[in-house]
Amino acid sequence: AADIDLQHEALVYLARDTRPSGERLCQAVLDGVTAMGGQSKNYGILSTPQLHYMVLCHNSGGAYGEATEEGYFLKFSSAFKKLTTSVPQTGEKRYVSRVKLDGANGVGAGSARQMSKHLGDSLSIEVINDGSTGELNQGCGADFVKVQQTAPGGMQFLADDRCVSFDGDADRVVYFYKTDDECFHLVDGGKIAALIGEFIGEKVSQAGLQLNLGVVETAYANGSSSCYLQSKGIPVVCACTGVKHLHKKALEFDIGVYFEANGHGTVLFSANAKKIIDAAATNESLSADQLQAAQRLLFVKELINQAVGDALSDMLAVEAILSLRQWSIADWDSCYTDLPNRQLKVKVVDRTAIQTTNAERQVTQPAQLQPAIDSTVANYNLGRSFVRPSGTEDVVRVYAEAETQQLADHLAATVACLVYDLAGGSGDRPQAPPPLVERKRKHEDS
Repeated sequence: AADIDLQHEALVYLARDTRPSGERLCQAVLDGVTAMGGQSKNYGILSTPQLHYMVLCHNSGGAYGEATEEGYFLKFSSAFKKLTTSVPQTGEKRYVSRVKLDGANGVGAGSARQMSKHLGDSLSIEVINDGSTGELNQGCGADFVKVQQTAPGGMQFLADDRCVSFDGDADRVVYFYKTDDECFHLVDGGKIAALIGEFIGEKVSQAGLQLNLGVVETAYANGSSSCYLQSKGIPVVCACTGVKHLHKKALEFDIGVYFEANGHGTVLFSANAKKIIDAAATNESLSADQLQAAQRLLFVKELINQAVGDALSDMLAVEAILSLRQWSIADWDSCYTDLPNRQLKVKVVDRTAIQTTNAERQVTQPAQLQPAIDSTVANYNLGRSFVRPSGTEDVVRVYAEAETQQLADHLAATVACLVYDLAGGSGDRPQAPPPLVERKRKHEDS
């Protein structure tokens, strides 16, 4: 608040989604702004990221782009076309420029259709669950697909079709596909971060630029994701759960990539990074390979909505990289294999009694809980577990991962019992799993 000039007349940008209540809510806001002596601009129906884009364009004095809906589509479609014009013409062609999009019956479906018109033949987007019949987020959308680990209703697709789900306001995106044996595969925010982070890191290196790149994750990021990025020489740091924490941490890098597992994320470029990349992209003294790498970095910078996580912009970044790599979605998914994991909830009398540190990965109170978790995890190959209090209800969330799903389930159940016993559990105690040694013995006997 100290940086806000309260004497300056307020200008409020406003938009709404496709729900009928939006029109009345917008009018109420407009009336309130007018009553307080402010100015307003009503954009009508827009996605959340589109509205953030408008604000960034205005606050940058137009340097980021034109604060219109057409300006939004032109900026990102143009960057996509520029980035994909240099697709390799040799080698096996495994990328197909066609994607099926689950619009969650939300505002993002219409935005995707408009973007498709601007993209032309460079990318075909088939929109399903566009809101013409179904209800918002009912049996569809990014959250449904991730939580249920299944395809959204209303979508028919073949093996290896590349499919995408937005959430209702189009700020989250996940991919999915199925194999010939009808096995469903989710490609979530962790793999989006890995794909984009590795590509940017590769181009920074090829262009010979001195830029500090980092990927920001939460404790919920799969351990395999962190190991994969670190194996590519890309620093990975952990932030507390919540986009505001990830965004703040990403600002510490010249180029900060952040994504939550639910598909909400973006890439931030510092003023220093923008200056260096812009200069390198027009530096004719560089070798041909260096210049191409710098130009691709420039186009990625222009393709990412740096205002906020944007499902449409993020999808285009993924599609461009897959096109340049000539990867199928299965190729991308095979970069690393997620460790099996399980999440549970434990009811407690008072969630504030549980205090954490180290980006919510370690418990400081109750004092005896973290040592108990540590000694338990030591019994599981590739085991990892943490607990954190909910921000809204008296429950503690338990996360566990291990070498197999059976072990991950066993670890999660064991830690849940520790939470109940040591952190003031409420209601029925979680069911304790059989001793781990017995399970191992049964496995060996079989």
